[in-house]
Amino acid sequence: MTITEKILAAHCGKDDLGPGELINARVDIVLANDITAPISIKEFGKIGADDVFDKDRIALIPDHFAPQKDIKAAEQCKMLRDFSKDHSLSLYFEVGRMGVEHALLPEQGIVVPGDLVIGADSHTCTYGALGAFSTGVGSTDVAAAMATGECWFKVPESMKFVYYGKLNKWVGGKDLILHTIGDIGVDGALYRAMEFEGEVIDSLPMHGRLTMCNMAIEAGGKNGIIRPDSITEEYVKGRAKREYKFYSSDKNANYIDIREYDCAKIKPTVSCPHLPSNTRPAEELGDISIDQVVVGSCTNGRLEDLREAASVIRGHKVNPNMRMIVIPATQEIYMNAMKEGLIETFIEADAAVSTPTCGPCLGGHMGILAKGERAVATTNRNFVGRMGHPESEVYLSSPAIAAATAVKGRIATPDELGQ
Repeated sequence: MTITEKILAAHCGKDDLGPGELINARVDIVLANDITAPISIKEFGKIGADDVFDKDRIALIPDHFAPQKDIKAAEQCKMLRDFSKDHSLSLYFEVGRMGVEHALLPEQGIVVPGDLVIGADSHTCTYGALGAFSTGVGSTDVAAAMATGECWFKVPESMKFVYYGKLNKWVGGKDLILHTIGDIGVDGALYRAMEFEGEVIDSLPMHGRLTMCNMAIEAGGKNGIIRPDSITEEYVKGRAKREYKFYSSDKNANYIDIREYDCAKIKPTVSCPHLPSNTRPAEELGDISIDQVVVGSCTNGRLEDLREAASVIRGHKVNPNMRMIVIPATQEIYMNAMKEGLIETFIEADAAVSTPTCGPCLGGHMGILAKGERAVATTNRNFVGRMGHPESEVYLSSPAIAAATAVKGRIATPDELGQ
């Protein structure tokens, strides 16, 4: 069996299973945010359940329109707070403790290797970087899971993606996944497990792995997953709140497709409007002027991402014809960025720094685009109207490309700044 099949089998009490099987499996963590949880809470009320299945396994995180941007957002967030209080949920994170959900849960050791996690947010697939099976589901499935501790699944087929060779300068997890999506398309892994491996993955740090698994959904994937190893162990051993288990695929496991990539041929990559699969090397896009740069989100708002952006922009200024917004993904990341002087670096460069929030990624707040404006963002989607006006444009990139772009006022690479 593959690693995905093994984790699902363990959670439904079977010795083995295969693609296409319908199963009912117990879940380790159930997740929802201020947009999706209110629907779940309403449906939970209709079920007639007396209480949640486990007050320590349900995470409610107001991060999309929080800090509350308007009255409707405030009402949505209040529903999470009230429900959490009524059911004594231990994993409710108020503003001030809150972070972008998919950065917060791994950081806090709430999701651990071997887990089965569902969340009413499509980027729940992020946690596959830890060797967990995690996937986005609908709010009604979350409601049922909050009551029963179980969810239904169709076991996905698995695809294997093998990365070998030497990474070029400024190429990391974001470039690898953008290149992959550009190769297979936004439906190239539809309802499939995307298993990432190879010598490059073996040495890829955890923040790069989280970025890759985060964007599996942008290729249609059911989940992204990486075999846990010493890098995983180093990450989780000091933070895991529960016991964990490492799974790995059998050597004779079946894959519907295997793709191999020579990373020496992959350059810093940008996704152009209006699909994540519309990829081109950043160096070919230098004639495109930009109005806004965003560094943050569940894809690239971690401390290492801020370090990368700061290292590029240090000693420079944001181009006077544009704006740059930096959003640390959690309070801990914000604090550490302050201690390292990264926040100072951004402010000295004339960038704005925000409290943790999903904010502009989904066109929520803290950086909405006007008609005709273009943004380079370290986020995960660039659909029509994703970050504001339907006639605006979003280009997806790594933090390094985003920071260089902020200096030049057009899509640029760190090499152009002599780095």
